[in-house]
Amino acid sequence: MGYLNRYDPFRVALSLRDAMDRLFQESYVRPSTARANGWVPMDVEETGDAYRMHVQLPGWKPEDANVTVQESTVTISGQSGQASEQKDEENRTWHVRERNFASFSRTFSFPMPIDADRAEAAFENGELELTLPKAESAKPRQIKIGGSAAPAQPVIDGQAKAVATK
Repeated sequence: MGYLNRYDPFRVALSLRDAMDRLFQESYVRPSTARANGWVPMDVEETGDAYRMHVQLPGWKPEDANVTVQESTVTISGQSGQASEQKDEENRTWHVRERNFASFSRTFSFPMPIDADRAEAAFENGELELTLPKAESAKPRQIKIGGSAAPAQPVIDGQAKAVATK
């Protein structure tokens, strides 16, 4: 004859400590691991006539990063100096290698075309800042409406004044 077991919901529940450990293990990403996987953090903002991108590249040199603009798409990429260090001497054995040699590539598409000729880039303290003006063709324009409507009456001090016509 079979036995019935009473269901105990707490038997399968995780302890608070186990739940917190799992949360940190699954959500924590080390910055060096992120950069090694081709990801760099960035902020993108929009002003009336331009976009601004702030890309964190600590430890990178300006000459190791590349920026390409094509219509409304910006690609930021870079490669650290591993290739140049490998050329030095091929006959060596590494005992410890902890320095981060990596490459990355991020592409961002904007809703409007960018004027690549007026784009500016600055690199200071490990942060790349791009100023990307919107293309003139993408900016909204006000169109003056013309027609054969009667001329408007001038308004002075909130009251319409009659204009004498001959």
